[in-house]
Amino acid sequence: MMAALGLSGALLLCACAPGGPVSGQASSNAPTQSAEASACAARGGEMRQVGKLQSWRCVVKYADAGQRCTDKTQCQGDCLADPASRPAPGAPTAGICAADSNTFGCRTTIRDGKANATLCID
Repeated sequence: MMAALGLSGALLLCACAPGGPVSGQASSNAPTQSAEASACAARGGEMRQVGKLQSWRCVVKYADAGQRCTDKTQCQGDCLADPASRPAPGAPTAGICAADSNTFGCRTTIRDGKANATLCID
C-alpha cells in the first residue's frame, strides 16, 4: 500500500514538470531556414523576432521609407504620423512612409490627410 502511494506521488510530481514544446508549435528559437524564410528572402525581407512574444515574422524594408505622405496609397506600407506628435483622431496631418512591414508597437496611420486613432500592437 505504501509503495502504491509513493508511486502515485511520484507520478503527480512528474505531471507538474515542465515539458518541451508541443509538436506543431513554433519555438522562439525556430530556425530561420524554412520555406517561410526562403519566401521572405525572395521578397527582400528577413526573418526577425518581433512583438511581445518574440514570434518569427518576415519583415520587409520599404524603399520609400521616410518620404512625406498624406495617405497609404502614396507608400509601399502605411503612412504614419510622427510618433512624437500624436495627432488627435480626425485631425488634419501629414506623415512619413513606414520604414518596414513590422506593425508592432504604437502607430498612428494617416488616411486622406487625417489621423486615425493610435493603435498599439504587442
